[in-house]
Amino acid sequence: MSQMPLPSTDRESKSMSRTFIKELGPTEPFGGPFTIVNGQLGKTRGGKPYLRCLLKDKTGELPARMWNCPEEIFKRIPTDGFVHAEGETQPYQGELQLIIHHIDPLEPTDAQLRDLLPCSARSSDEMFAEVAQLMETIEHPGIKALAQTYFADEMLMSQFRQAPAAKMMHHAYLGGLLEHTLTLLQLADRVCPLYPNINRDLVMMGLFIHDLGKTRELQWDRGFNYSDRGELIGHIVEGAIMLHDKAQQMMTETGQRLPKHALTVLQHIVLSHHTLPEYGAAKIPATPEAILVSLLDNLDAKTMIGLDAAGRGNERAGGLGGNFTERQWALGTKVFRPDPLS
Repeated sequence: MSQMPLPSTDRESKSMSRTFIKELGPTEPFGGPFTIVNGQLGKTRGGKPYLRCLLKDKTGELPARMWNCPEEIFKRIPTDGFVHAEGETQPYQGELQLIIHHIDPLEPTDAQLRDLLPCSARSSDEMFAEVAQLMETIEHPGIKALAQTYFADEMLMSQFRQAPAAKMMHHAYLGGLLEHTLTLLQLADRVCPLYPNINRDLVMMGLFIHDLGKTRELQWDRGFNYSDRGELIGHIVEGAIMLHDKAQQMMTETGQRLPKHALTVLQHIVLSHHTLPEYGAAKIPATPEAILVSLLDNLDAKTMIGLDAAGRGNERAGGLGGNFTERQWALGTKVFRPDPLS
């Protein structure tokens, strides 16, 4: 028999005393609003349908299962969106998972949204100011004028402050794109002096714009999902299109022109920063600056994936004792959790 949706007042009253994901221990009840990610209907070895998904809130995420989930229940809930779920936690192979007993679609209130969507621990205003300060160190007048054209786009910069850097992989939280970009600029500021022949201005500009296409690729007002343009075009090509438009705007408004090859090389940085075609790159990095940008991007992304997987700074209660995570697709391996020096 399918379940009736909970009235909003009942859902809100139940969620007021909720326990967040990072506070959950093994074998205890849970209940409240959650973000559901990648909901799928599978079948057990006995042929019975079951729901598998991730449930998330602002503090973290856990794999979840609902055994004996009829197809009519699965059709009622979003595969990516918001739900009210109740059940109990269960330790499984050193991990904690959620066993769902009841699940309903949810239209979250504004207050609930703040609990459901993870946010950067840092102030977006502070991070944006640091990005602007680092970009002010660009010396070439044409590249500086191009950067100022981006900064003058108030809607784009507002989206830049808010957007996640990914739907799931790394920096997947509000302000994540800004935090990721700031870290890369800080890395480049320290690394470029070690390579005196690298063009620092191109590296800094390339890092600033490399993921700005994600402001159009991703949606974050109702959970983290891809926009239609994100599905059809993607942030890499979107970023190259945006760069062409901004360069034309800069030349029209300021009369400033970029040197020969500068625009092409910057577009190449955007198109190649994923390094290889199998990782989404349109081209393989073929300039010293594009090589450095792709390496720094990979350094920050994979380090954050490893830290998040290991739970560093976000230890869950319960002490399940599992030393290894599940296999991390982006890393191609499991991650060893313990910090041996702590």
